[in-house]
Amino acid sequence: MTANVKKSEGIQQLPASCAASWDNREMNDTIQNPFDAPANSAARSFNELPLSPGMQSTLQQLGYLTMTPIQAASLPITLAGNDLIAQAKTGSGKTAAFALSLLTRLNPRRFAVQAMVLCPTRELADQVTQEIRRLARSEDNIKIMTLCGGSTMRPQIASLEHGAHIVVGTPGRIMDHMERGTLDLNALNTLVLDEADRMLDMGFVDAIAFVAKHCPTDRQTLMFSATYPEGIARLARQFMRNPQEVKLEEQHDAGKIRQRFYEVTNEERLAAVGALLKHYRPVSTLAFCNTKQQCRSLLEVLHAQGIYALTLNGDMEQRERDQVLIQFANRSCSVLVATDVAARGLDIAQLEAVINVDVTPDPEVHVHRIGRTGRAGENGWALSLCGPSDRQRIVSIAKMTGSVPEWHEIAELKDEVEAPLVPPMVTLQILGGRKEKIRPGDVLGALTGDAGFTREQVGKITVTDFSTYVAVVRDIANEAVRRLSAGKVKGKTVKVRAL
Repeated sequence: MTANVKKSEGIQQLPASCAASWDNREMNDTIQNPFDAPANSAARSFNELPLSPGMQSTLQQLGYLTMTPIQAASLPITLAGNDLIAQAKTGSGKTAAFALSLLTRLNPRRFAVQAMVLCPTRELADQVTQEIRRLARSEDNIKIMTLCGGSTMRPQIASLEHGAHIVVGTPGRIMDHMERGTLDLNALNTLVLDEADRMLDMGFVDAIAFVAKHCPTDRQTLMFSATYPEGIARLARQFMRNPQEVKLEEQHDAGKIRQRFYEVTNEERLAAVGALLKHYRPVSTLAFCNTKQQCRSLLEVLHAQGIYALTLNGDMEQRERDQVLIQFANRSCSVLVATDVAARGLDIAQLEAVINVDVTPDPEVHVHRIGRTGRAGENGWALSLCGPSDRQRIVSIAKMTGSVPEWHEIAELKDEVEAPLVPPMVTLQILGGRKEKIRPGDVLGALTGDAGFTREQVGKITVTDFSTYVAVVRDIANEAVRRLSAGKVKGKTVKVRAL
């Protein structure tokens, strides 16, 4: 992996020492590095940066020993006070890259909003908030608030009345608070746009422009984006001051991701997805379609074939979206069908396969799609279905990645195992979450205590405000529902159902 810094006078190649190892991780980015750094890369320590002793100590405690490439390339720029446009994807360490900068500029004794981070979704906003809190723990009483849609306004307004140092939120909800006069940004010195390209895809451009226009003009603005469409440049010209640009040149580890291309007719395309799944039998698959209608059609075909699949789309309520993501992360759903917009920022551990149901017209998007598999030292399949009109798109992808497409026939595919493709886990929903002070340990204790199950039979546990989700192995799911319903969690009787 290499990085370029682009300034107004041209592009300057960063020295090899700016490449880095991947020792630190964002807490909520469960995927490891999907790319190989160049062989001559040398890790750079956070000790090189002009950070306070308290922050250096925090980084040591969190295990942040050396900088990731995006951190090594961007932090010297942001800590010097410059505006920045950085191209980096989820899992690259970008949250710490901007969090360290905004925390350095923060005055804890001034109880006013001094930094704001705009995110496309509530999931990302929650992750960013948690990561900033971890990094800010050496300072006393730094208050960080999350302001997102899907939650009622009244509690947010009440919290804002008590003051905050940092606000993280979605553009629409931030704009709502500004229009109501409940969010005062007169003290703001840092504005961050995280996953800016996704916010543009989701139609937030007007809200972003409104927010930026009402922020102090002498602020620092940092923009992070996984891709660099023309809309990013237009956005930057509106409200950034001579921004420097950092772009990471990413190459997949060819030894971990095995790509195969299958030529199909449009009539064969959806049925072919089932043939791929039954042949390769991945536990978790992310299937990409170019349109929401194609997602709906594929979902119907997979259900008819007895394959447990779910879909993500922009029309879903936040609660529905949360449940879909949790089930997929829990390995209780075999296939997640999504468009690029719906899946942006989505990172799932142990994703065995990516299927391109439709070939994207943008080679860069193709690279990001398939980069979700073959991570953390695991192998992964990237399988693409191509119609006769997709040939030129495949040529463009091959040219960009420097690879030779490996073509196969759908007729080659056989059902390797006659058994149906069934996910190994089932997700249980317990009514009661953070508001009832439930913690993951309470649920694990209930399952492995009175309920009598083993730790190995229990998977991931996720606690939200009002619900708790726990994955259990499929063959104990019904009994787990019965025993949890008959017993107690944190001393209380709870309602439980299998999703």
